[in-house]
Amino acid sequence: MANDLAAISVDDLTEPDATAELTRLAAEMADHDQRYHQDDAPVISDAAYDALKARNAAIEAHFPALIRGDSPSRKVGAAPSSGFTKVQHSVPMLSLGNVFDEADVADFYARVRRFLGLGEDEQVDVIAEPKIDGLGFSARYESGRFVVGATRGDGQVGEDITANLKTIQGMPDMLMGPAKDVPKVIEVRGEVFMTKANFQALNTAQEEKEAKVFANPRNAAAGSLRQLDPEITKSRPLTLFAYAWGEAEPLDWDSQQDYIDRLKAWGFSTNPLTRVCTSVEDVLTAYTEIGEQRASLPYDIDGVVYKVNRLDWQQRLGFVSRAPRWATAHKFPAEQAQTVLEKIDIQVGRTGSLTPVARLTPVNVGGVVVSNATLHNEDEIARKDIREGDTVIIQRAGDVIPQVVQVLTDKRPKGSKAYAYPSTCPICDSLAVREEGEAVRRCTGGLICPAQAVERLKHFVSRNTFDIEGLGAKNIEGFFEDGTIKNPVDIFTLEKRNANPDNLTPLKSREGWGKTSAENLFTAINEKRTIGLDRFLFALGIRQIGQATARLLAQAYGSLPALSEALSTAQDRESDAYADLLNIESIGAAVAEDLLGFFAEAHNQDVLDGLARELNIEDFDAPDTDSSPIAGKTVVFTGTLETMSRSEAKAGAQALGAKVAGSVSAKTDLVVAGPGAGSKLKKAEEFGVEVKTEQEYLVFVGKA
Repeated sequence: MANDLAAISVDDLTEPDATAELTRLAAEMADHDQRYHQDDAPVISDAAYDALKARNAAIEAHFPALIRGDSPSRKVGAAPSSGFTKVQHSVPMLSLGNVFDEADVADFYARVRRFLGLGEDEQVDVIAEPKIDGLGFSARYESGRFVVGATRGDGQVGEDITANLKTIQGMPDMLMGPAKDVPKVIEVRGEVFMTKANFQALNTAQEEKEAKVFANPRNAAAGSLRQLDPEITKSRPLTLFAYAWGEAEPLDWDSQQDYIDRLKAWGFSTNPLTRVCTSVEDVLTAYTEIGEQRASLPYDIDGVVYKVNRLDWQQRLGFVSRAPRWATAHKFPAEQAQTVLEKIDIQVGRTGSLTPVARLTPVNVGGVVVSNATLHNEDEIARKDIREGDTVIIQRAGDVIPQVVQVLTDKRPKGSKAYAYPSTCPICDSLAVREEGEAVRRCTGGLICPAQAVERLKHFVSRNTFDIEGLGAKNIEGFFEDGTIKNPVDIFTLEKRNANPDNLTPLKSREGWGKTSAENLFTAINEKRTIGLDRFLFALGIRQIGQATARLLAQAYGSLPALSEALSTAQDRESDAYADLLNIESIGAAVAEDLLGFFAEAHNQDVLDGLARELNIEDFDAPDTDSSPIAGKTVVFTGTLETMSRSEAKAGAQALGAKVAGSVSAKTDLVVAGPGAGSKLKKAEEFGVEVKTEQEYLVFVGKA
């Protein structure tokens, strides 16, 4: 198709093309995130997802002004389960970016050098270590004693698995070594996994007991570690490698390798294949050699992780929203197999997106039997000319549903017809339209479409949002079908309505329900009547408002009343309020339009008013930056910075609680101007905004 932008290289994209592609990628990846993290029903492989993420990152790098507020580059992990006590990570547990080939590795080195301002001849040592396919953990030690352990969760909040971690061999109760070498506080981080041999033995034992068998060692490790009964975890053969840290007081090592040596001295297991590399060539050699050992290793790995060795460089490089700049993961190639695509089904998401899914003749790919594959969108089907009955090559990496990478046209049945993508919704029969510049076709039925209404309700109660135990997909569907829950407010009035004597079919009288189960659900709902503003905004399911964007909005406006008032004023596109909305980092016109459109709808306002009556929506809890002179202030950098790169300056200001804007307005608090500052400096003078040189700024924030 002429509009198939996915086939155009990033270098050949025009700015309008890039905007459309970023819109497509954000929508597509948000849908996959929901399916994987919230619905536990993924329809895309790790490799396919990584490819989408890589294209998104490449476009953002090429067109930084177009980065969206809901960019996939700003998201990490999934919210913790409701079955465990929550643990707030004192230092976020973030994910890693990915590289896939030699050119990507060279680019990683180049980005590090650019950010640090290093010359080509200055050596950059990098630690290379196998990427274990397990479950991340954080273990906090105080005065050398293990006090609490947690899963990664959503990177900010994890699950308390202290009792379970204590059962694992290699997790010391007390750190070994002289007291002077043991920090007052240290969060040791690493990966819990199950060896291949122990995995086979566990599955054999499970089969004998006619219990659940696991698809792969990672699932077995995750399922074993996240048991509510520690005795079950204790009975499972788990092990671990440690390799990272969170909070550390004091932090007195100067390199990644030095820290690994400390871990060994404290009694932790570390991966013996970890090594220091001195160049790109050295790193690629390590990748090849570790890859050659992959099949013979006693545990599963899916790549090699690279980390800048010097700690002072790590600290300067810092983090982007979801990953450190000083580390990346070099993934191994995906696995492939051949099978028949029997049928193409269309699924409808909460934003009305029509997503095609391939139903396959079941086939074993890398030890896992798969029967479904993602087809992404109608352009992808047309570009590859995918038809029902085709023999196809599918690809997977990890325990998720794969993608179709190639059609074997020489095996195509005679009389085969091109697939006709539906122009109406398969659920409500409303017109399905594709907006200009988008790859996704959407049902126009809105909330009259049962699929959208149900999917939005599922999203509202999912783990990343309200996380209400007992309101899983099946119950939401049942309650919606019989009219018990039609919108989010109905959830929080359910108990009151069930207590009404005029209610002839109370919850406790429903099939499969009783007094105890009904009361348990009411309790679970009541426990969730208090929620942070950012999670609340994300729960509303507004198109293009993902977790990262919701957090930006919460940070910018502070409270729901302030946000609602600002957005009401911003309906006038000539107002200062609209300009302020666009001035929030990475929120462009498209995101603003979706946000304003949602708040302009009368039925959405009714839902918001109803929820405000039923809930305690907490104001945004900003990080403690009381000692920062720029906390809460809007800062603009302009001109050439001489002691730090623009990226480093921006990241440093945000870490100090500032809002970094790309343009100067009357609401700008500070402009940092280097040599060559032009129009922004002139605007600052016009508005009377305070201006500092780079050196004055560094002294001001205590970094000189």
